[in-house]
Amino acid sequence: MKRKSKSIACTNYTWNLIQRNAVYYADGRSCATNLGVKSLGTKDREEALKRLPLLDHKMAVEFGIATDDDSPATQFQKTLTLDSGRAKYEDHVRRPKIAGGASKATQKRYRAVFDKFIPFAKKRGVDCWTKVNRMLLEKYAAWMDSETYAYRTEYLELMTIKQCVKWMVKDSLLAAECIIDMPLKKASGTDTYCWTQTEVRAMREHCLQDPDLGWLHDVVVALACTGLRISELASLKWSDIDLEGSRISLTDESKSARKKKRNKRTTKTGHSRAFPIHPELLTVLNEISRHADGLIFHGPRNGRLKPDTVRRILVRDVLTPLEAQFPTMDDEIGFSDGRLHSFRHYFCSVCANNNVPEQLLMNWLGHRQSAMVKHYYHVDHNEAARQMSGLNLV
Repeated sequence: MKRKSKSIACTNYTWNLIQRNAVYYADGRSCATNLGVKSLGTKDREEALKRLPLLDHKMAVEFGIATDDDSPATQFQKTLTLDSGRAKYEDHVRRPKIAGGASKATQKRYRAVFDKFIPFAKKRGVDCWTKVNRMLLEKYAAWMDSETYAYRTEYLELMTIKQCVKWMVKDSLLAAECIIDMPLKKASGTDTYCWTQTEVRAMREHCLQDPDLGWLHDVVVALACTGLRISELASLKWSDIDLEGSRISLTDESKSARKKKRNKRTTKTGHSRAFPIHPELLTVLNEISRHADGLIFHGPRNGRLKPDTVRRILVRDVLTPLEAQFPTMDDEIGFSDGRLHSFRHYFCSVCANNNVPEQLLMNWLGHRQSAMVKHYYHVDHNEAARQMSGLNLV
């Protein structure tokens, strides 16, 4: 439905402010130069009136009667330095979880993005957010390419910057014209190395031969038999385990009022899940000594299991010594490139190869949608060959 228009004189043109389906539009067809009808992208009249002068200036620049320095938002935007804008956005990200705030892990990842991007921008003379545009992001992407960053890392960093700018516009810190129009293609499939059963078996045997790596053997078995993330395994408690019923219950406690704040467990998805215990893992659990802290798995000195410590020792004391046993061709991803998350891929791959229903596996892994799960259900080459060879085609 089109509502009655109202003429509003701006610096360069006179516009008719109209509404269509509750959205405000600027009608410039009656100007000396037909400017057409432009959406102001809002249903709020006050916001529409704020955006109209910006549109007016944008069209004046387009037709050569104004310059960018004349923008009504320029002085306002110049006060929003890269550092101050970042601080405001990080405050927004840290808002309470009930209001949509991000997890601590996400907050940490965003900090890493800005720690890298802002120095890059400043070196190129960009000191405020109004100058962060598509051209700058394309240069940043090229720089990350030259530094051999992974595709997924580049995608995450560019998306983070784009959504930061979008939030600033939405919160009236920047003008609508600052939105960055730069479509990004999300990576499909996975480049995380997935170990084979032979490789996992070799890692287990290697750990068993070294008395100092007994704790790591238990971690390897647990990761391979559950597909748990290392952070989830580190927080696993005996109260999560039903040995008689052979069942693990992983509960997200972020919304619980009973738990002390420092002891709350938070799963990545924010959802609880439960799954059966594999017999190999059950054997390990029955042999593990119990500690006063209630946690099942501990580090090399019987302290709390720290993901970084596990990763470092896995690479140094297991993968590197076994590298010669599982050589990799140059420029290929192989055994020594595997990391803790590779166990999650390994678990997913074995389940897919053994015809575990896809939806059941997603429940075990805590996924509602998962490209990783679908990937392994589509790359089972051995099963595909077996099915092909069984067809009576001619």
